[in-house]
Amino acid sequence: MDLRFDQEIILQLVEPGSRILDLGCGDGLLLETLAQRKQVKGFGVEISHDGIQSCMARGLSVQQADIDQGLSDYYKDDSFDYVILSYTLQAVYKPRLVIEEMLRVGKKGIVSFPNFGYWKNRMSLVVQGRMPVNEVLPHAWYETPNIHMCTLDDFKGLCQLMKLGILEEIPVAANGQPMRGALGKKFANLMAPMAVYLLQD
Repeated sequence: MDLRFDQEIILQLVEPGSRILDLGCGDGLLLETLAQRKQVKGFGVEISHDGIQSCMARGLSVQQADIDQGLSDYYKDDSFDYVILSYTLQAVYKPRLVIEEMLRVGKKGIVSFPNFGYWKNRMSLVVQGRMPVNEVLPHAWYETPNIHMCTLDDFKGLCQLMKLGILEEIPVAANGQPMRGALGKKFANLMAPMAVYLLQD
């Protein structure tokens, strides 16, 4: 199984040999790939039973927990070099708490999410008057796990409110390539279906 475009970028951001916590790690593919290619010491947190079973089948260290309840029962401050939140932010009930906790237990945080401000999503609402269903948002509104959809500008606004440092902002084009240069960054909120952010408190 192939990594998503955002996961490939996350792989590049992580330093070899790092200590990693992957929140909402799902089936464990990203964590397993990080261990194989970057020799990280990785741990996962997942709420679903199926995800836990898949991670265990891969031989990963995983804990079943609800990240909306915080991480204080499990992890101390600065326990990890990186805490990863890959395509999970939009599916949690308390995104601000989750970000606060990831940057408490990790020296750096990596967040990726689908961009609701992407032009295809906007057009679906404007032209069809319906919630978008596409390659980045594949679920119908009544089946989606997503709770808090946001745009890139929304996320940066939250980071500013929380006084977080954005070390890297990597908007990802529809072809999976990072959007580089001033023009790419200027129109990222319209043209990028997803993005990856490297954060520090």
